[in-house]
Amino acid sequence: MSRLDDIRAQSTWKDLFEGQPQHLGFAILLSAGAISLLIVPQDAPHILGLSSVGWAKVSIALAVLHQIIVALVFRLQLHRNVLSRWLGDRDMVVWRLVFIPLLIARPLSLIMAAWADTASISQYPLTEAVIGILFLGLSIWALHSVLVHFSIRRALGGDHFRDEIAALPLVTKGVFKYTSNGMYGVAFLGLWGIALVFGSWNALVLALFQHCYIWVHMYCTESPDMRWIYGVS
Repeated sequence: MSRLDDIRAQSTWKDLFEGQPQHLGFAILLSAGAISLLIVPQDAPHILGLSSVGWAKVSIALAVLHQIIVALVFRLQLHRNVLSRWLGDRDMVVWRLVFIPLLIARPLSLIMAAWADTASISQYPLTEAVIGILFLGLSIWALHSVLVHFSIRRALGGDHFRDEIAALPLVTKGVFKYTSNGMYGVAFLGLWGIALVFGSWNALVLALFQHCYIWVHMYCTESPDMRWIYGVS
């Protein structure tokens, strides 16, 4: 019996919900907090029919939708092998078609909020831009490390689908030479970089929300899953 089969034989339906009440609570609190910090200038322009605040709310909703879907898929796949039973060998292909567009929508919606925003962050736009470019550079480096060293199939949660992916050794190249969590810790700095380059207050709020919320996924969903798969948090 494979390692994943062992997990599915031992787990109960209760295990699917581990950490998810906390996830829901944080999602509500972080969303409410972010929305309360958004600024609506009197001269706010509209892009594609939405103001900066409108795009910010879309961005928040997409992030929550993305992480709820990921939590559902990860838990149903890890504990009940649902996608593989339904889709067979196409399971990860279909999952990629769901996951990647939602992931791309997060920075795109933040860019739209920043583009439509007239509320500045500070009186030092040049300093903001320099720091923003630095953050973007770090983010691009982290994304390159994911693509070249970590691989997309692992980033998609392939260890929930295939024993051979779960058995792969730890990656210690690129950004992963310096941190074991380059995706959440470093790649998400790109959102801060976008906000700072645009000098957008509302985008900065979104960057804070999205960076906090991805760590909610880490601690409420991924960390418990790692204990099942690898025996460590």
